[in-house]
Order: sequence, then C-alpha cells, then structure tokens
Amino acid sequence: MTLELAILGLLSLRPQTGYDIKKIFEDSPTLYWSGSNNQIYHTLVDLHQKGLVTREVQLQEDHPSRKIYTITEKGLDELKQWVQAVPELPQLKQAFLIQLAWADLLEPAELDALLEQYEEEVQMQLFLLQSAHPQNSPSLRRKRREEYIDPAQARTRREAVLWGMILENRNGFYENELSWVRKLRKALKNAS
Repeated sequence: MTLELAILGLLSLRPQTGYDIKKIFEDSPTLYWSGSNNQIYHTLVDLHQKGLVTREVQLQEDHPSRKIYTITEKGLDELKQWVQAVPELPQLKQAFLIQLAWADLLEPAELDALLEQYEEEVQMQLFLLQSAHPQNSPSLRRKRREEYIDPAQARTRREAVLWGMILENRNGFYENELSWVRKLRKALKNAS
C-alpha cells in the first residue's frame, strides 16, 4: 500500500487537512503509517498536481491558512482501481524473530526477561486496539475515541462488515502473538 492510496482512502470519507490525516495515522491502531509528516504533505501536493484531489485554502486571522483537500472523481477512480488490484500477501517481516534466532547466546534469565518484555509490549498493543474499539472486547468499558475504521461509523452495512473484519484480523494477530510468546516461554522452561 502506498501513502498516496491511503490518503485517497481517507479523503473518500470526507474532506480533510494534512494535519487531520497526520493525526489519523498517529492515533489509529488500524491505519498506522510509519512515514514522516513531510511525506504526508508532499503526497498531498503530488495528489493535487495529478488532479486526484482539490485544495481549498481557508485564511485564518490568528493561525496559518488551512488547506482542505477533497478527493476528485479521478481520485475515486484511482482508489477504486487499487481496491480492485490483486491483493498483496501480508509481509511477514518480524525483526524480533531474527533477533530470537540467536537468543541462545543469552543466559536463561536474560532470555526469559527478553520474552517477558515482548509479551508485555504485545499485551499493550492488544489493549490499545481493544480499548479503541470496546465492541471487540466487551470487558473494556473505556470511552471509545474516534476511529476511522469503526464499524459504527460506516456508511453502509457492507462497509461495517468490512471494517469489523479488519479489526478482528488486527486483534487476532496480537492475540495469536500473545499466545505464541507464552507458549514459547513455557517450552523454554521445560527445556531447561
């Protein structure tokens, strides 16, 4: 997925500023993008030059002017073409697994501490994802923050199903990772 297409997808929901898009990427456990803020703003300029978005400049007295971007029909066509493209398989690049391949160099207590730290990180990610979407974890009653892939905010029933299954997939990844690291820790204790 390119940043260009992710931004077009967000703009298909409603017009937004570069700052709005940046905040979505920062805050969303589902729509995470690891790029820099400059990439977002440069991409918006490129999309505008290609005619995939329009830009409205709103002047403000006490602040810099706001640039609000709206997807065009050409942009919607580009987004639809990408959505129809052959899906990419997930990238299974996990640096931790490579790190773990040589973890036999560690003392048993050091290895267990490393795995415990990883387990805690995975638990935290799962908690953050579930607390953003309490419907995925009924035991969490924390106030839900706004999320763009929120089935309750979907425009159609079919979109609600798609978004719900995206969240289920994301939850499942962390739940599986948590189960795996716990199983590994148990197996290592039995191997000692």
